[in-house]
Amino acid sequence: MLKALKRWWKYLVARTDSSFNERADPKVQLEQAISEAHEQHKRLTQQAANVIANQKQTEMRLNRVMTELEKVSGNARQAVLMADQAQKAGDTAKATEYTQAAESFANRMISLESEVEDLKSLHFQASEASDQAKVAVQQNATALQKKLSERQALLGKIDQANMQEEMNKAMSQLSMTVGEDVPSLEEVRSKVEARYAKAKGMQELQGSSVEGRMLEVEQAALNVEATSRLAEIKAQLGIAPEPEAIAGESAAEAPATGEAQAEGQPSDGTSA
Repeated sequence: MLKALKRWWKYLVARTDSSFNERADPKVQLEQAISEAHEQHKRLTQQAANVIANQKQTEMRLNRVMTELEKVSGNARQAVLMADQAQKAGDTAKATEYTQAAESFANRMISLESEVEDLKSLHFQASEASDQAKVAVQQNATALQKKLSERQALLGKIDQANMQEEMNKAMSQLSMTVGEDVPSLEEVRSKVEARYAKAKGMQELQGSSVEGRMLEVEQAALNVEATSRLAEIKAQLGIAPEPEAIAGESAAEAPATGEAQAEGQPSDGTSA
């Protein structure tokens, strides 16, 4: 029973994580990943700094012990020389004291030599760890820089994906009904074309009716009257009529002359 509950709990957690990842903003997740990479590089750099610091401390301690060993070695040689000189001078007491001092220096030398060997081994290990830490930091810095470059590329792809999704949504709205009360573009186009066709049909009917022809005759009469009035004004002002206007007037008088001749009268108005 307990195992079944654990499996069920893991399933719920995995399903929740999957649902959250689907709804999460990719840009936010990307920034979180980059931030985590920065934090990881910072922690690695701190650890590498500690390793390098340990190597430096071991090196300084080794140098200090080697300096002390050199000093103790010199003191031991000096004590042996002074003991020998005292022995030759017949001063047995001083010779014994110098010999004891030389032995103390010798014991100290042995201890320092052992410490130097240990420090050399420790310094060698610390140097290797320091070199490895430096390489690790450099490699991680390169990987971090690569992630930053990938971040820029992914941001561009995310923007392109968002734009494409919006375009797909817009295109789908052009060919489908948005809601129950909102018509599609095709439906609106059909309605507009139907109204336009109906209006054009009414216009053609009105144009072919008697009332439409009467309006055309009235408009033509108004145009003739306006042309005649302009000719009178030009004559008063002494402006010669244009050839086109004269030709137009002659053409307008021709039907009247034809009618007069048809009635058997001369075109100049005299009786036959």
